[in-house]
Amino acid sequence: MTDYDFGSDAGPPVPAALRAGAALFNEGYVLAAHDPWEAAWLPLGDGPDERLLHGLIAAAAATHHADGHNWSGAVGCAANAVEYLTEVGSVSRGVAVEPVRDWCRRIAADPVTIERAAPPTLRVEGSAPRFGDLDLPAALLAAPALAGAVAPGDEDTFETAAALAREERGTGRTTFAELLLAFLRTPDTRRQVAARLADHVELAERKRRDVDGLF
Repeated sequence: MTDYDFGSDAGPPVPAALRAGAALFNEGYVLAAHDPWEAAWLPLGDGPDERLLHGLIAAAAATHHADGHNWSGAVGCAANAVEYLTEVGSVSRGVAVEPVRDWCRRIAADPVTIERAAPPTLRVEGSAPRFGDLDLPAALLAAPALAGAVAPGDEDTFETAAALAREERGTGRTTFAELLLAFLRTPDTRRQVAARLADHVELAERKRRDVDGLF
């Protein structure tokens, strides 16, 4: 799979973004799920992928607003989600769309539904992704989004770490990838992992500045 180049105008690969967002949603970080989906959605022109991602983004926003008792925001976002997801069929890119569409219909009709029922589990290619299930391309999208949602993490630092992890691929080094995966998969140690990751990022940036200063 092609790596995501933060220096280009292209977004991350849609399959990786879908898995990353689904894992965040299924782990309870509903609003954070919007981040990888939006990164893949923004560069797209009109088409099935654009409508699928736009619908999932709106569904996450609707769920977030309903959970926060912002009933009008929940209704508006849910209605938008239904509109976009109605155009992509019951399964798109392996995502089981119908449960999400049905959930948004219920929220649009009565946002207080969230106090009586849990959001659907998102399924991709027949499975319900969690953090431990993510391959590296998806994990490198999920980790910065999670860092932005929890206390022991700085999203910008994690974005830099993810870029460095992509640079590591094929070099035999795995420091950044291992730390980002640990941040996702071991919630009890996230504070310590975030601190180690920040130290490694600072060291890598210092080395880069030193090299740049030679020329």
